[in-house]
Amino acid sequence: MQTLGWREWGALPDLGIDAIKMKVDTGARTSCLHAFKLEPFQQNGEDWLRIWIHPEQESMREHVCEAKIHDQREVTDSGGHTELRYVIKSTLVVGQFEQAVELTLTNRDSMKFRMLLGRQAMRTHFLVDPDASYLLGTQQPEPKGVSS
Repeated sequence: MQTLGWREWGALPDLGIDAIKMKVDTGARTSCLHAFKLEPFQQNGEDWLRIWIHPEQESMREHVCEAKIHDQREVTDSGGHTELRYVIKSTLVVGQFEQAVELTLTNRDSMKFRMLLGRQAMRTHFLVDPDASYLLGTQQPEPKGVSS
């Protein structure tokens, strides 16, 4: 098992995101990705989303991607507010780990981290050291292939 710090760099290659800073959140069941605009559409008879993201902290640079809708769920945030969120699946890369994970989508513009890594994605793969940061690397990969 690998050990994560309380924050790590990851990638979501299915969404064209080569680098995203994640807060490791053992209090969150499902991982969460920042999305400030969502546009549902149909593709080959299936429900999809066009997703607008600000992938970098403290930046308004936009990235637009698309994903098939996996589900919709009510999610209660740490402040006790319940919200109906879209759920998508995407490959997550963290260090040597690579696996499809569920991501709920919500606007996190006011939050420091654009992504939370939840328990379901970490289960049986990682231990968490809450005193450490960036145990799997401190360098942000160079963004590439990102649309505006």
